[in-house]
Amino acid sequence: KSDYVEQVDDKKLITEAINGMLVGLDPHSAYLDSEEYKELQIGTQGEFGGLGIQVTMEDGLVKVISPIEDTPAFRAGIKTGDLIIKLDDTAVKGMTLNEAIKRMRGKPDTSITITIAREGEIEPLVFTLVRAVIKIESVKSKLVEPGYGYLRITQFQEQTGENLAKAIDKLFKDSKIPMKGLVLDLRNDPGGLLNSAVAVSAAFLPANALVVYTEGRTMDAKMRLLANPEYYLRGPGKDYLLGLPEAVKTVPMVTLVNGGSASASEIVAGALQDHKRSVVMGTQTFGKGSVQTILPLGNNTAIKLTTARYYTPNGQSIQAKGITPDIVDESEESSRQLRESDLSRHLRGKKGESSDDTNSGETKKQNEAADSKTKSKKSTDTAKKKKTPAEFGSNDDALLTKAITYLKNSNGSSKRKNTKTAKSAS
Repeated sequence: KSDYVEQVDDKKLITEAINGMLVGLDPHSAYLDSEEYKELQIGTQGEFGGLGIQVTMEDGLVKVISPIEDTPAFRAGIKTGDLIIKLDDTAVKGMTLNEAIKRMRGKPDTSITITIAREGEIEPLVFTLVRAVIKIESVKSKLVEPGYGYLRITQFQEQTGENLAKAIDKLFKDSKIPMKGLVLDLRNDPGGLLNSAVAVSAAFLPANALVVYTEGRTMDAKMRLLANPEYYLRGPGKDYLLGLPEAVKTVPMVTLVNGGSASASEIVAGALQDHKRSVVMGTQTFGKGSVQTILPLGNNTAIKLTTARYYTPNGQSIQAKGITPDIVDESEESSRQLRESDLSRHLRGKKGESSDDTNSGETKKQNEAADSKTKSKKSTDTAKKKKTPAEFGSNDDALLTKAITYLKNSNGSSKRKNTKTAKSAS
């Protein structure tokens, strides 16, 4: 302290020491000052000021995990895997993640210029974005056609479970014929609250089915979360999943995922897949399977500390691996998306594995296969790169169309099988 070139107060030294210690552990542990702690609490309620980008730190630079739908960043065309190199005229290199986030957030209607390096682009891309109050509509739904419903979850927030229940009820009432299939869309959903992930899973699973379990070093970090109100209701109150149509537990389902599906999204996809409740379609998910616990320090500051790993009901670790779809379709991903295993200091998948091991073997082969496909398609995709991707859930959503086609074919196969069984019985 006495030898430093300028006078520094003890508070700053202690704060930076804590922050440096946590940042060195893994990409998700961090020190939260009073402003960041407040923003974290506001963010889970679905409203905050900023650009609408989920980001992480990689080698001293900021990488985009996923743009949030219906936000300035999403509308401007910011993509998963983009590398933010400048904020206004200031280079990002050397900033902490929290410092970069602070610069991107601000008062609504103020602008910021961000410079991005994107794979496949020779020159950096410059975007001028106008900050807005980010109001995230966490559940969207529509009746694709009579008998086939679409449910999209953009982020897991405090009201997601309740809003999903209302959306399911409306879909079943709006359909003029019995529901034949549901599509649950978790693409580019960066996650959110654990209890909301349990609620979403519980809407489709039998009562008391295991949704996810966690393993850590302390007893508090070892949990088994079931499809039961005890594990998804926050405090006393009516169970909003009561009264849902019985068919929601049995109607054929397809769950859509991609490289932007992380954390809570992966918990839901893994639970539905392991219980054979839904076919999972899309691409390998992000692989963020670690639990962060918020530890208040006083003075409205806190530590966000990684305390456990998530495991699917069948015991598969999500961390640095993600969920492998039953039906792989990479047609919508023009390049391999950033994943947890790409982040430096990422937590290994299971105790006993090294970080390098996690990104080898099967996961590495999957990533290399995706890269190989990308390289072989680059010449034909160059003209398409600047084309805005189809909005999820729109009529131009190719993966949604494939999911509906799959459900229709499955229903047809089931009918034919039942007819044959009836004939043989007679």
